[in-house]
Amino acid sequence: MTSTDSILATGRRKTSVAQVRAVRQGQGKIVVNTQSVDDYFKGHERQKNSVVAPLKLVEEAKQFDYYVKVQGGGITGQAEAVRHGLARALAQTGLKSKQLMRKEGFLTRDPRMVERKKAGQPKARKRFQYSKR
Repeated sequence: MTSTDSILATGRRKTSVAQVRAVRQGQGKIVVNTQSVDDYFKGHERQKNSVVAPLKLVEEAKQFDYYVKVQGGGITGQAEAVRHGLARALAQTGLKSKQLMRKEGFLTRDPRMVERKKAGQPKARKRFQYSKR
């Protein structure tokens, strides 16, 4: 297989990172960490719908098989990272699909991260109770 047969893209959300490989001449199946997307997100219908949303938007998406390696974070962060990676991979296929992805907001990386815990405080923003006397 040559490098022209597949498209590589990376998606990120919070601490989750998804590496997406889109291989030409496929039936539109998605494999996440060696499992089908239905098995990986079993019991998490909202997350599964989030993952397949970019594929429903573009007609040419059925020409590819998608192999995804995702790690870090929770189930929602991973789903959004996979969605971001799939959208980036589809954006490489053509200008029309890139415009569709941009319009839906699938190409925008969500920058929100967990704030770090500060020293002398119980949590990131919570303070210990002040006592005057």
